Amino acid sequence: MAESTSSSAANLPPGDPQLINMIVEHLKNRGLFDEFRRDCIGDVDTKPAYQNLRQKVDNFVSNHLSTQDWNPSINKNQVRNGLRQTVVQSGMLESGVDRIITQVVDPKLNHIFRPHIEDAIHDFLSMEKKEEGGPNTATSEAEPQDVSNAAPKTP
Repeated sequence: MAESTSSSAANLPPGDPQLINMIVEHLKNRGLFDEFRRDCIGDVDTKPAYQNLRQKVDNFVSNHLSTQDWNPSINKNQVRNGLRQTVVQSGMLESGVDRIITQVVDPKLNHIFRPHIEDAIHDFLSMEKKEEGGPNTATSEAEPQDVSNAAPKTP
């Protein structure tokens, strides 16, 4: 199947990665992701999932650092990177973040985020349709023209 090289979303099938990327860019340009992030960030530290994850990470880091041999010549960047890698490999962040998303994002998904996203997608698709129709599309939709006297006029 040949890929479409057109920039018009109307020519792309639903679920097309190019269309999805164009819509995501439109959402970013409208600042929706930043708005959603701000909306969620205020709630995160009050949720039990965040508090549990923070406590787990704090304990994990303390335990890990207590096993380190400390001396003045230790490479702190190496220790930091090793610790970071150990935390990531433990899987605790992934499962903890999933629980945070469940507690913070999921309740807002349908009644806050989805309507904003649907409006932005509708605006995006409307813009694409106008661009596809050319410069006369907006005029012809706004003002229906009378074509009954369409005979050419002589000067």
